[in-house]
Amino acid sequence: QVRLVESGGGLVKAGGSLRLACTAFGGIFTSAPVSYYRQAPGKQREFVAQVTSGGSTEYADSVKGRFTISREGAKNTVYLQMNSLKPDDTAVYICKADRLLAHSGSLVLHPWGQGTQVTVSS
Repeated sequence: QVRLVESGGGLVKAGGSLRLACTAFGGIFTSAPVSYYRQAPGKQREFVAQVTSGGSTEYADSVKGRFTISREGAKNTVYLQMNSLKPDDTAVYICKADRLLAHSGSLVLHPWGQGTQVTVSS
């Protein structure tokens, strides 16, 4: 079964750092972009960052200069390095791939992970 699994969340004080990882199981990332989104309680899901296979990145204004997204093809993983965390960054962080290539050879479109909780205390 093809799935995305996030890890690396936790509780951190304001100003601290965390590194999230999004790993594809049962398949591999293709050349399509991979993104992180987040959803805080009572709020809509919002875009955080995106990385293409060529390494081009895009960030939400709220995280520019603090977060860095990268991908490591050999590990089939996309990372989100989060520095200078603020209480407003508290949310469930979820990764999404535009598409995955399953080991069976089929394409899986727009898979989402289950998310990992990030809590930033003041």
